[in-house]
This record gives sequence, structure tokens and C-alpha cells, in this order.
Amino acid sequence: MPEENNDLSYLFDLELSDKEVFYVGKIVSQWGSIEHEIFNQCLLTFDQEEIKLPKAMNNLCFSDVLKLWIKRVVDVDNEERQTILLQQYEKIIELKDYRNALVHGMWNWDLSEPDVITTSRIRKKEIISTKFKPDDLVDFYTQLAKINFNIRFPGGVEELAEARMAQSGYIDRRGFEMLFGNNDLVP
Repeated sequence: MPEENNDLSYLFDLELSDKEVFYVGKIVSQWGSIEHEIFNQCLLTFDQEEIKLPKAMNNLCFSDVLKLWIKRVVDVDNEERQTILLQQYEKIIELKDYRNALVHGMWNWDLSEPDVITTSRIRKKEIISTKFKPDDLVDFYTQLAKINFNIRFPGGVEELAEARMAQSGYIDRRGFEMLFGNNDLVP
């Protein structure tokens, strides 16, 4: 909720380009959506009468939810879908440190490399630095968007079409807002 403030105040500028800010936002949104989808797929494997869910479903540690997803969703699916879902799992594991650097790192840039953002974080006693260029962010976002699609529709475009037809029509949020409402959501 916007805070009304009539006094003069200063805002700290992170000094990120519009492209960097745009893709960081898209990356965070995609990763959150992946976590949400995997959590929900796991949740749907429990009987509604089961009152006590396993500790992993506290959703405090995404790695624990991922392990449960493999056990309760991926391992029980058919072989073709299993292969696709396992590939997505491997990609998520591979990208996790990069995501953590982006989300949990302390951001900085240097005049000697103005097109590079460096994040630093501390894990135990180790300082970990990761460099990001704008095109790296675009690539990372694209990888996440593909993973997100494949965990939702491991059957590909055909499965997406079937899901949309089962909904008796579909309109995405941007389309809905353009037709019916809040133009603040449309760029």
C-alpha cells in the first residue's frame, strides 16, 4: 500500500538499469511460481482427510519440498512425463545457487566494469561472489520460464491446450486487465 508522505525524503537508488530491474523482477516471479507449482503438486497428492502433513510441507526449505515432489509426483507419473520432470528437477538444482546469489546477495558494481553487477554473500566462512550481465539475466529468466512451463505441462503444448479447453476458455491476467480494468498492470 502506498505510503502518503508530504515531507521531503530521500530514496536510495540501486543504480541498476531498467533492463536489469525488469529481469530481476521476472526472475524472482518465475522462481516463486515454480516453488508454488511444485508445492501445490505435492499438496494435491495428500488425501484431504490427512490433517498432518510432513515437515517438508511447512515450505521453509524448498529443497525439502523438491525431494517430496520427486517421491510423490514424479516417481508415480508415467515414464515419458517422468523423464521431462526429472530433467526440470536437475535444472532447478543446477540453477539454485545462481538464484540464491541473485536474491540473497549484496549487490554492487564497479566503475571499471559498469555493465556487470556483482553479488556477494557469505555461506559459513566463505565469501561467494557472482557476476551478472544484463544478458545473463535474460538467459536465466528464459531458463526459468521453460522449467516453469515444463513442470506444469510435461506433455507439452498439447497438454496446455487440453488444460485451456477444460477451463472452457482462458484469458490471462494482462488480457483481463486490458479488457476490464486496472490499466496500471498493462505497460
